[in-house]
Amino acid sequence: AGSAPTIKYAAIKDSVGTGKAGMAITNKHVLNITTDATPTAIDISKLSTAAATAGTAAKVNLTIDAATTSVKLNPTAAGAAANTDGVERAVPTTGYWEGLFCNKDLFDQYNLELPTDWDSLVTAIETFKENDIIPIACSLNNVPHYWIEFLMLYSSGVDEFTTIPTTAPGGWAEGLSLFKTLRDMGAFPADTDTVDDAYTGQLFRDKKAAMQLDGSWYSGNITDTDNTVVIAFPGVPNQKAEANSLIGGISSGFYITRKAWEDPDKRDAAVKFVMAHTSQAGVQRYWEATGAVSQAAVEVTPVDGATPFAESIAAYTSSASAIVAPTDARIGDAYKTLVAQIVKVSTGAITAEDAINEALATMK
Repeated sequence: AGSAPTIKYAAIKDSVGTGKAGMAITNKHVLNITTDATPTAIDISKLSTAAATAGTAAKVNLTIDAATTSVKLNPTAAGAAANTDGVERAVPTTGYWEGLFCNKDLFDQYNLELPTDWDSLVTAIETFKENDIIPIACSLNNVPHYWIEFLMLYSSGVDEFTTIPTTAPGGWAEGLSLFKTLRDMGAFPADTDTVDDAYTGQLFRDKKAAMQLDGSWYSGNITDTDNTVVIAFPGVPNQKAEANSLIGGISSGFYITRKAWEDPDKRDAAVKFVMAHTSQAGVQRYWEATGAVSQAAVEVTPVDGATPFAESIAAYTSSASAIVAPTDARIGDAYKTLVAQIVKVSTGAITAEDAINEALATMK
């Protein structure tokens, strides 16, 4: 019995991780939860069906009759939900992603394969340019953010990309220097220095541009769901990141407060509440509520009648080799300074290294 538990809704930010093996939680299994030293939330990083390691503080075993037969976390979800100190205090449900939106009908029209690496991306850019199709819809003066992230991630690798440096890392500079390479190839709209993100987004939807790098929030703007797909970032020359590395994160989930955990009248109800909402059935409902386009923390069942667009998103997000939070989560306002320099980097008016160093100097 006891009063209803107070459960906080967790928005997990500043997270990064390359994931860990999926974990199965089945009916009648023993759920081991180990508390940590923080005063507000229990540490659920020891969640498993095996006994927790000895010597931890306040280890408690509970038998949970889960509402569904099994729950399997996606390999990257648990790590992506960790806080910046590395402790996992929440069970994730859904999140966000960034990816490459493609007008597949334009690729088919010019007998092009969807790009899977730098060389095939260059081929697509050159072919579209020759046929008066804007290869990439992007406003460099307004929202170059997505290209900043992926160019730096793939040129740096996860470890260097997720550092908080004091001077420009080599991989960051190498990645941003590709803005000039892409601009010189004619990849962006001719007026990319003056138009805004809303304008370039319309270019993509009107089939005047072939590709657009954007986030899951852009999905609601897509009307041609039969011929639009989302794919992994193709890559860069001499890339350091693993293929299918994804910019994104787990932004929603549940955690149990220490106060509720230590209250005998609330603990069991709190755990069952969280288990119900983070079970496959629970996450399925949250995922479907987003239009089946968010990043799901468990394996979800495709909805009946899913469009090619939705199917491509499910394939993309479920195959992510790493989920990495964007740079602004780590360097704060310095990121705004970096964004403001991208047009100059793309024209060669300033080097990528100088642009990064100028931005990082604002953190001192």
